[in-house]
Amino acid sequence: MRQPLAIDLFCGLGGWTEGLLAEGYRVVGFDVERHVYGEARYPAQLVLQDVLTIHGRQFASAALIVASPPCQEFSYMAMPWSKAKSKAAALRDGRDDPKRLTALFDACFRIQREACEAACRHIPLVVENVRGAQPWVGRAGWNFGSFYLWGDVPLLMPIAKKAIKVPTMGAGWYPPDHPKHVQGLAFNGHAEAVLRRRTDKGNGVRFTSRDCGIEGVKSGSAYRGQCSGWGVAQYTGSKSTARKAASAHIAKIPLVLARHIARVYHPENQP
Repeated sequence: MRQPLAIDLFCGLGGWTEGLLAEGYRVVGFDVERHVYGEARYPAQLVLQDVLTIHGRQFASAALIVASPPCQEFSYMAMPWSKAKSKAAALRDGRDDPKRLTALFDACFRIQREACEAACRHIPLVVENVRGAQPWVGRAGWNFGSFYLWGDVPLLMPIAKKAIKVPTMGAGWYPPDHPKHVQGLAFNGHAEAVLRRRTDKGNGVRFTSRDCGIEGVKSGSAYRGQCSGWGVAQYTGSKSTARKAASAHIAKIPLVLARHIARVYHPENQP
């Protein structure tokens, strides 16, 4: 049997792709840049192209489309900072255009619709983003820890465990009672690096590094130094290679989630 084709939009370091490859798919990833950080790089065929310029008819032979649009703006507006709240308010009262905010998210569903029309069949799409996207794109169908999913989300989904070791993040994970445990730094079952959780007394919002993105950790802030477990220098700029590498690692889809989605929609498992 020929390998089924899967399309990975906004593929980054290939968290989705690793799971798809493990389940026997042929994968083509699309991104606007090639992510290479030491030995870490995208593991399949990569096309450097803006997703907004893609027409879905080229994916008529695909068995599955997955996507992880950038989450920085959604994440930022979920933070309890005055500038973040002001940015969200501008979108709500019309000073900024909400369609600009959701353009990449909307493009995923446009591409799916075009692909289905060209194929004359349904091609499943699963879009991943952060919890902070929900006020702008609608309620997610499921979440695996801090990885929220929209689109053709399977009815049965894996549950995130409380804690696992994530060797790709440098420092590794240690239980709270371990002598090497770093206070306020841990890795949980959905493969995210968790900052010491803080609560905004105004609205009870709780957030992690996955919610705010590593870009949200600013030099001079209360979070400085808590990023050392990711190998991020305390004073690196938001566009530095070290910061981008940490963000890319944190954003990777957990393998257990990617493999589950890949397995559910594999043609061999369809009725």
